[in-house]
Amino acid sequence: MAKQDYYELLGVSKSADADEIKKAYRKLAMKYHPDRNPDDKTAEQKFKDVNEAYEVLKDEEKRAAYDRFGHAAFEQGGPGGPGRGGFEGFSGGGFADIFEEMFGGGGGGFGGGRGRGGAEQTGRGSDHRFNLDITLEEAFHGKNTEIRVPGSTQCDECKGTGATKGSAPVKCSTCGGAGRVRSQQGFFTVERTCPSCHGQGQVIKDPCRKCSGTGRVSKEKTLNVNIPAGVETGTRIRLSGEGEAGLRGAPAGDLYIFLNVRPHRIFQRDGANIHVRVPVPMTTAALGGSIEVPTVDGARARITIPAGTQSGQQFRLRAKGMSMLRTNSRGDMFVELSVETPMNLTKKQKELMEQFRTEGGDENAHSPESGGFFSKVKELWEDLKD
Repeated sequence: MAKQDYYELLGVSKSADADEIKKAYRKLAMKYHPDRNPDDKTAEQKFKDVNEAYEVLKDEEKRAAYDRFGHAAFEQGGPGGPGRGGFEGFSGGGFADIFEEMFGGGGGGFGGGRGRGGAEQTGRGSDHRFNLDITLEEAFHGKNTEIRVPGSTQCDECKGTGATKGSAPVKCSTCGGAGRVRSQQGFFTVERTCPSCHGQGQVIKDPCRKCSGTGRVSKEKTLNVNIPAGVETGTRIRLSGEGEAGLRGAPAGDLYIFLNVRPHRIFQRDGANIHVRVPVPMTTAALGGSIEVPTVDGARARITIPAGTQSGQQFRLRAKGMSMLRTNSRGDMFVELSVETPMNLTKKQKELMEQFRTEGGDENAHSPESGGFFSKVKELWEDLKD
């Protein structure tokens, strides 16, 4: 059966540049990845095919040879083409390149490193994510907490080797324990992951029944997390080695805890600063006085209200805001006053208010804002008369 043209396979033109080829490959690799299509042999084969195409087209020399000779450039010196055999795209191939570019580091479950006997280690555990909600007070003070996360851990039956107790993995006869094999393909000598041991350098003749030879088992873990004071929504805490266990003794992945600070019923946070809106009686705003306001640390702060204070006026309390991450400093707290108009007045109160109005209180005691507004209105009316 004739092999499909690599450009057609990736859905790009022959004039496509490296970025276009990488973008097309990334989309197809994600679509047909075996983790997204379990037990789907068609998707598995498609994944291998697009990986093979990308391995050639991403390399300038291989691409030039392919453009000139087609598939014949890679059919000499042994069967198959680049990237064939097992799930090779998981390490050292195109998918690992894309994964590392997107997520950084060693490519999660597809990471590098050297394993036993110098073989390339392809079984590093995947990194996991855990979302954790905390209160504003917890973000201010910091806290130690326990979380329970699903995941996997090293198999205690085989101690992570993947082999039945009393037996052990043996050196791979295909690669001699190197984890890599070389083949002559056209004009090039291509090194690729060993299809027999998948880069481990060892094979298991008698797999452990508990873990089916993977060296890891599913298990929920209880972990202690230290949340420092001053964290914000989006802060990431990394627990090294607490992700998915690696295959057959390979290193475990990491666990990343993403924090979300829940909205507070009173305070609004703006970075290290805290904002709060506090209602005050009209009499206190007009005559002056003092009020107590809560602070995020659980204490109280007293504010002196000068006579004639207007609604919306802010008071700044220095160093009464949020803790700052990894410092001993704090932000500021801004208190905005909201002057309340009294309701359900008694007969006596109504009489006093009426007396205030009769004596010209409404005209002589205008606030600066209303005074400015009505002067502008008066000017407008005079302009209209002209």
